[in-house]
Amino acid sequence: MEVASAGLSGPDTTRPIVTKVKVKPGDVVKPGSVLVEVAGRPVLALSGSLPAYRNLTSGAVGEDVVQVQQALAALGHRRGSDASGTFGPGTQEAVRSLYQAVGYVPATGAAGKTGPVAKPESGKPGETGDKPVSPGTLATAPAGVMLPASEVAFVSDGPVRVESVDAVVGATAGEKLLTLTAGALVVDGALESYQKDTVRPGQKVEVFADTTGGRAIGTVTSVAVAPAPATKDAAPAAAPAYAVKIKPDTPLPADFAGQNVRLTISAAASAGEVLVVPVSAISSGADGRTTLTVVASGGRQTRVEIRTGMTGDGHVEVTPVAGALSPGDRVVIGVGQNSRGPGGKP
Repeated sequence: MEVASAGLSGPDTTRPIVTKVKVKPGDVVKPGSVLVEVAGRPVLALSGSLPAYRNLTSGAVGEDVVQVQQALAALGHRRGSDASGTFGPGTQEAVRSLYQAVGYVPATGAAGKTGPVAKPESGKPGETGDKPVSPGTLATAPAGVMLPASEVAFVSDGPVRVESVDAVVGATAGEKLLTLTAGALVVDGALESYQKDTVRPGQKVEVFADTTGGRAIGTVTSVAVAPAPATKDAAPAAAPAYAVKIKPDTPLPADFAGQNVRLTISAAASAGEVLVVPVSAISSGADGRTTLTVVASGGRQTRVEIRTGMTGDGHVEVTPVAGALSPGDRVVIGVGQNSRGPGGKP
């Protein structure tokens, strides 16, 4: 979800300048915390699924008020004697308590009008009457605590993380301040054609984050049957990649979010000796054929179509499909190849 700038909430401010950024990509968002500050006013994260669409002031009634009351109660700020769904004095006090807890003064609404009231009116000179005023007369209500729509972002239950931050201190708040993602982290990986037939749902996967050094264990949940469409940035001769989904066995740490990771998938063990070549000797063409180049005596090179099997320790099992391949043959590695080990990104 995107956290947008909803405008100014302070009556004396003229420009929505970002004055503080309290989060960074990868952070876990906790309900009741401040995400950013615009023109000195906070944008608070609260639990809820209904986006803020109006300023909540004294007397407001609705499901959005119920959501606010529930979010405040979960943080230990109760609505007092207010009825559920009514933004009354108790709910206002709960909002005040929340703001004080994060170091801010809550916003206050302008004085408004309440309903008809009765007040004694003088009769004859020197006498006190009890005739009420006309039914259309309204009494002025004092300003009370309000919850501006611009100062709250409702986030779903469960793990919520900061995916990206667009807000920059000193800059005008744009339409998007930051982007949040919800739910448990999963890993999206990519396989080449020679790898995909050895990977299947249910296999265990070791996930390693190069940047942080973190490790985790997961399970393959799906392997694509067709290659993913090439992106505009892909090299023209890039081998087709098949998407693989990995579900971690236990929740991944927050610092895994957005990281490039290496995947090690234990496919099987051979019953006996097999032919193997370095992974970098394998070439996966756009036509779906998997080949390698054998160098004969005298330097003559021959292209051999192969079927791959298990991989491990930088080598892959190969079986010739068209052409000859024998133990001890020399193969070309790392030249004109488009191979890569399995990898992914949460």
